[in-house]
Amino acid sequence: MDAETQRGLKHAGARWLKGGLLVLAWLVLSSVGASVMFWQVERFALKPYRIPSSNMEPTLRCASPAVGCKANTADRIFVSRFAPFWTPSRGDIVAFRTPESARRRCGVGGTFVKRIIGLPGEQVSIRLRRGAAFVSIDGEQLDEPYIEDDRRDIGPNEAFRVPEGQYFVMGDNRSQSCDSRVFGSVPRGNLVGPLVAVYWPLDRMGLQ
Repeated sequence: MDAETQRGLKHAGARWLKGGLLVLAWLVLSSVGASVMFWQVERFALKPYRIPSSNMEPTLRCASPAVGCKANTADRIFVSRFAPFWTPSRGDIVAFRTPESARRRCGVGGTFVKRIIGLPGEQVSIRLRRGAAFVSIDGEQLDEPYIEDDRRDIGPNEAFRVPEGQYFVMGDNRSQSCDSRVFGSVPRGNLVGPLVAVYWPLDRMGLQ
């Protein structure tokens, strides 16, 4: 092999090495950029959660063989973190930081996902009818199509006054939910935000 050919091969190898390093650098920067973007989205926009228990069945599913769970895969959800710009409404499914009483009364604390039932200043009444508990707000029975008949609680009769600045939350699976009936109303400042979407599994994917 003559000298000119060797120089040509050497230059070609240098170009390939340079090109490979540029591709590697691009991949590293892209990966770091994606990680930073995901972190920023999670910090300021959307917070992901996994549904670990049956307290919101069948609206949000958990994975069997946990008690009351029927699905093979637990739902994974996104919750909006723009809580300061959101007005909580009855029926909203929300993530919230539990009051300290939840850890004592439910045996676990942290972040729960429940549905807003009672608004500030309202009276939430729970009354038994034909052996199943139904909710009334200021004396008017609440229409709750998201609750399956066999997932209603069986009592007792109770009434709660929701303090100003707080919200009364309950699970859709009333017989398996430790909620405001047990640990009391949730202050507005504890609300992380409302449910936006289910993003996993694929057959459950959709906006809420």
